[in-house]
Amino acid sequence: MDIERAQSLLAILDDDRSVQCALQDLVESEGISTLCFDSAEQFLDSRARHQASCLIADICMPGMSGIELQARLKVEQCGIPIIFITARGDIPLAVSAMKEGASDFFAKPFEGGVFLAAVERALEKSRNVRRIAIEQADLVARYGSLTPREQEVLPLLVSGLMNKQAAGRLGITEYTVQIHRGHIMRKMRADSFAALVRMAGRLNSPNRTD
Repeated sequence: MDIERAQSLLAILDDDRSVQCALQDLVESEGISTLCFDSAEQFLDSRARHQASCLIADICMPGMSGIELQARLKVEQCGIPIIFITARGDIPLAVSAMKEGASDFFAKPFEGGVFLAAVERALEKSRNVRRIAIEQADLVARYGSLTPREQEVLPLLVSGLMNKQAAGRLGITEYTVQIHRGHIMRKMRADSFAALVRMAGRLNSPNRTD
């Protein structure tokens, strides 16, 4: 069994229990754990939105609809990928949901194999997002280990200034800049100056993945 897949959690949201059970059986046949919810409100009251790697949701339900839930999660900056399931008459709504960032949508009835492939794509997207978030948090922690002076030196160096020029800007000696540069490279765990430049770029633009 794929370890990453086995560690994934998928949330199923549908007010029809028979649909819940059918989707649960289909997804769990692939070794993926599931949690089922009868309403968007029940899902929001749980911790699943912070734990699940993918949400399968009916687009039209009593109370808060799937579309309204999507908008709520977007405001809360919850990046869980959503796969909508819908009756054929709701396809225009599903297309609108896709434009707002939904991972996929399926009109009932749908073919299980194609649906599972979409689930796998959503899970892979979720894994990538979480990996990038972990890497970014680690990078920010490395930056936080720099002294205030080193944090002043870093942007000058990566902007292309020579040590002598950076020293002039800060009113310190070139040798002191060289010392700071060595400390910065070590603390940021940069194996080359080019790597340090990329790190600085990611600190300024946290959504970058290069």
